[in-house]
Amino acid sequence: MGTRVARSRMDVSKLVEVLTAAYASEWLAYYQYWLGAKLVRGADEGRVAAELTLHATEELAHAVLVADRIIQLGGAPVTQPRDWRASRPASTDAPDDPWVGTLLDQNIVGEQCAISVYKDIMDLTREKDPVTYNVALGILQQEVEHEEDLQS
Repeated sequence: MGTRVARSRMDVSKLVEVLTAAYASEWLAYYQYWLGAKLVRGADEGRVAAELTLHATEELAHAVLVADRIIQLGGAPVTQPRDWRASRPASTDAPDDPWVGTLLDQNIVGEQCAISVYKDIMDLTREKDPVTYNVALGILQQEVEHEEDLQS
């Protein structure tokens, strides 16, 4: 049903392109959080590592949701990890500097980018594709929570 609605009211290839970029970003965010949790050093590193690990798990769940929607729309997610960086809508810094403040700042920027991407997806699908709209809304809500968690 959701696929038919999208196909009849919008450019599905454009939607798949935007979702593909979001998918690549979610994998990169997962990796950034997961590795950052392993490497983090500094004040409250245990608490920060736990939060980064939780966020990593949620980013991986976002990748699954987005991949499922891409496939439902007749597309294919990026299959080669080496291609994720080229497909993403914004930069993702590697967690090369393990200090708490640096990692938090990098991840806040990443969350702000994700928030922008999912708002754009919602704008693109509003009243045209309620399935994708609701997927983007659910992910957006978690991305906003992530940004708030990291800032506090």
